[in-house]
Amino acid sequence: MRFANRDLREQLAVFTGQEPNHITQGKMTYDLRRLRLHGMIERIPKSHRYRVTDFGFRAALFFTRTHARLYRPGLAEVLPKRANAPPGDSQLQRHLAKIEAEIDRRVHDAKLVA
Repeated sequence: MRFANRDLREQLAVFTGQEPNHITQGKMTYDLRRLRLHGMIERIPKSHRYRVTDFGFRAALFFTRTHARLYRPGLAEVLPKRANAPPGDSQLQRHLAKIEAEIDRRVHDAKLVA
């Protein structure tokens, strides 16, 4: 798969709900450079086009599967099914409550404003 700055800008605008002209060419250049430096994409020699590396495909697959198999089901377990619904009682919710309580305790001990 080969793409240019302009192609990615239009796709990113669709995914983020923005107008393509609100995402500047400079912003896309910065993002492309970061992806390239992390080995996710590589520039095609003597062109202004890029291609996704094998590592980039594997990373995208990993994050897609993580979202589908862990994040989405976990979020469904923690969030109420409908507005004004009483909170459920799951093991994940109990663990998250413990984490939140510990963070609150540490903020209080450090005399930080939450």
